[in-house]
Amino acid sequence: MFDLDDFLARCQDASADTEPRRAIREVLARALTNPDAIAEALAPAEAGITLLHHADDLTVLHVVWPPKMELYPHDHRMWAAIGIYTGQEDNAFYRRSGPGLPTLTESGGKQLTTGDTVVLGHDTIHRVTNPGTRPTGAIHIYGGDFVNQPRSQWGPGPVEERPYDYDDARRQFRAANEAWQASRS
Repeated sequence: MFDLDDFLARCQDASADTEPRRAIREVLARALTNPDAIAEALAPAEAGITLLHHADDLTVLHVVWPPKMELYPHDHRMWAAIGIYTGQEDNAFYRRSGPGLPTLTESGGKQLTTGDTVVLGHDTIHRVTNPGTRPTGAIHIYGGDFVNQPRSQWGPGPVEERPYDYDDARRQFRAANEAWQASRS
């Protein structure tokens, strides 16, 4: 059984560790040894972003990616640990095209499937896609105040740097969720 309150308490304890990224990844990996229990406990009814914990030093999100959704490149400006409890999340990584340039150059990628975890550095820029035909469920843990941290996105539209718009990301999830629901009718 997955106990969300216990998981969040373990994350808070781990964030105070001398190596919080490593400690958080261990907490997340331990939880993902039983991904079905996480899916049952979180019971996503639709795709979207749910804030599970929010503080100045730690943010935990429940993210459900609808099938075929792609979120444009963005940064976090803090480390992140991501764990997949169902489905697949493909990450394309980028670097700035040059000092002071608002554009990006692709620099690799990583495919995450059920049970996988990854830790991203504070300077990571990535684009996330659910390539599958069913939703992907994930827990994203950030080493800071993810909601209020100024950061950047490269899209929608031209792939040029602009301030990150949390509401725009939520709109993207809503639109992708509506498209997925319509395809099931």
